[in-house]
Amino acid sequence: MAREECKALLDALNKATACYHHLVLTVGGSADSQNLREELQRTRQKAQELAVATGTRLTIALRDRGLGAEERAEFERLWVAFSGCLDLLEADMRRALALGTAFPLHAPRRPLVRTGVAGSAAGVAARALSARSLRHEAEHDFDVDDLQQLEREILQVGEMIHDMEMKVNVPRWMVQARQAAGAELLSSAGASSTGFVSIEERTGPCDLSKALAATVFSAVLLAAVALAVCVAKLS
Repeated sequence: MAREECKALLDALNKATACYHHLVLTVGGSADSQNLREELQRTRQKAQELAVATGTRLTIALRDRGLGAEERAEFERLWVAFSGCLDLLEADMRRALALGTAFPLHAPRRPLVRTGVAGSAAGVAARALSARSLRHEAEHDFDVDDLQQLEREILQVGEMIHDMEMKVNVPRWMVQARQAAGAELLSSAGASSTGFVSIEERTGPCDLSKALAATVFSAVLLAAVALAVCVAKLS
């Protein structure tokens, strides 16, 4: 039961970390906005909550001396996956901090990535007076406060990584995988080749009657062409 719970938490953490990584890549681009920064904040906080819950469950399980060898090996594999997920989350948080600092939302003299699109002053003013801009006007310093909070959260994640390494000693190089590296690629290739063989089996060998009909049709066609050439020469 504990192992299934840890797997479910780790799966949710992987999804949240992947979503955060995808969002971080858009910071500073043409799609950057306060909505994106708010979504980044919610996603990383959700990922940190899942990380705390996953780390607590795994720590309790791995510190249990009555755990069987096979079950302990499975929890150690989950622990290694959890450690890698935390490392990726911390790296993406640092990337988000660097990009957010380089591309602040409310700095007219430091625009975001230039797209080469320009317009008249009236068009710019019309876009500036959109409903979204009015809604965010009261939160002018949101990105500044969020970056300060992000710095604190990066330190918290670093402390979490250090604490879990002190509580549970699971060297990553000692944990053995259940399958060889790239086995999922080989399995997908095997499945595709099996499908190809099954298609060949369904189609079967070439039908002799169809081959004979094709041969007769080709002979008639050649005779018709030769007859046409002879008629053309006689005329």
